[in-house]
Amino acid sequence: MQTKTVLFIEGDGIGPEVWAAGRPVLDSAVEKAYGGERALEWKELLAGKKAFTATGDYLPEATLTALKNCDLAMKGPLETPVGGGFRSLNVTMRQVLDLYACIRPIRYFKGIESPVKRPDLVDMVVFRENTEDVYAGIEWKSGSPEAKKVLAFLRDEMGVALSDTAGLGVKPMTPAGCKRLVRKALAFAVKHGRPSVTLAHKGNIMKFTEGAFRAWGYEVAAEEFADTVMTEDEAKNGGKKPVIVKDRICDALFQQVLMYPEQYHVIASPNLNGDYLSDALAAQVGGLGLAPGVNMSDNIAFFEPTHGTAPSIAGKDLANPGSLILSGAMLLEHIGWNEAAALIHGAVEKVISGKRVTVDLAGQINGSTQVGCKEFGELVGAAL
Repeated sequence: MQTKTVLFIEGDGIGPEVWAAGRPVLDSAVEKAYGGERALEWKELLAGKKAFTATGDYLPEATLTALKNCDLAMKGPLETPVGGGFRSLNVTMRQVLDLYACIRPIRYFKGIESPVKRPDLVDMVVFRENTEDVYAGIEWKSGSPEAKKVLAFLRDEMGVALSDTAGLGVKPMTPAGCKRLVRKALAFAVKHGRPSVTLAHKGNIMKFTEGAFRAWGYEVAAEEFADTVMTEDEAKNGGKKPVIVKDRICDALFQQVLMYPEQYHVIASPNLNGDYLSDALAAQVGGLGLAPGVNMSDNIAFFEPTHGTAPSIAGKDLANPGSLILSGAMLLEHIGWNEAAALIHGAVEKVISGKRVTVDLAGQINGSTQVGCKEFGELVGAAL
């Protein structure tokens, strides 16, 4: 038997529920696709509240060590307090493990009733830079000694006028960090026959960070993908290369993906823009309950649902395990087990079309029957 070891973190809030509902679907898909000749071997790691209860540490060193030495992992959502408390465990793991590319495919499943007219035209993959930008977490509280020191430097050395009460944050973006993200997006488009890669940025305002992201992205395209990638201007002048690289101001792109989704295939973006853009796209095709994702370094692929811990519904059998299930399908595609991934996509679509769905989807689909997290997972498993 061929086995693949996957390290997993159950997660906080609804994490245990979506794992219990979703993981059997992944194992069943592999069993049905390969008749027992392949299997996933799951090994649990501790992080979040479960880790704190067991070890007194929210992110034990043993967990980080294991992740640094693996190539496949999955996790549920981990809790992060808003406005105080400990720093985001998700951001910490992304930075410590150098998971620089957050990749989120957004696609339509038959049966979804959407707030837009043509959700069936939505088929995009967002590549979001994952370690830099404002998510680097470099900031100082209003009135703190550190903030006063930085304010004094900005005022006295740089001639910047700011209120003494300002809280401050730094937005670092490097050529290496931006280029490797765009490089991964371009390579994906070339490999999978995607017609375009769009650089999403706010370079008209933040010229030396977001504007630099745009410039560095075009540099990568010209220097490393000249045989297969061309700009929009080259395409207008009769160019015949398979992939077009273009750029859009991020607020304008929001409008474009709503009105003309068929024009966008792969989007490469700095950290914050990519976060809310991918969430907005997910809203067009059912919401975060059906939004899978992976965070990748050059060595590790760390798959996870894109939703949060949803503490208000935790333990109530209301969560949608679809995001975790589809993240698992991404994992199967990543290791080349495409037949099992295809079974999962078909089963999810069949269940949604049958209108037996969790509460987040039931509110969007007329005539649907609401089912619990556990039952939805069982329905998808039965539909494989």
